[in-house]
Amino acid sequence: MPIALERQVRSENVQSTRTLGAALAAAARPGDLIGIVGELGAGKTQLAKGFGAGLGINQTINSPSFVLMAEYRGRLPFFHLDLFRLADATEALAGGLIDERQAEGVTLIEWAERLAAALPSSRLDVFIEGTGDEPRIIRLEARGPDYARYLEALP
Repeated sequence: MPIALERQVRSENVQSTRTLGAALAAAARPGDLIGIVGELGAGKTQLAKGFGAGLGINQTINSPSFVLMAEYRGRLPFFHLDLFRLADATEALAGGLIDERQAEGVTLIEWAERLAAALPSSRLDVFIEGTGDEPRIIRLEARGPDYARYLEALP
């Protein structure tokens, strides 16, 4: 089982959540997987927007809830998945949402808990606590030593 390293940060507002996402993007490498878990309205998509900006993506990044996955081109290809509408991993895998192209870029999955055991053991997990106008507590867990670089990239 990979080593798990953790770090917790506090995000006071949308902009600080986006700034956190941009800082994480600086550490991204081809083949990386980032799973984001949080309630509806926690800021998962705001983190993804910041991550995309950190990869140099100028396009508008929205939650791909209805299309399930959006692709963007930046410093690395960025695959943004939103599994809100899916019940479990079976639907995601049957729908072809995980494929070999993602080895060339970085994949960020909102509602990652819906893939559960289907997720690879090496990844970065991001847990966002809080909703509405309240500050967020964001816990980052590097699952494997290679993902510790994300924790080191935080301000």
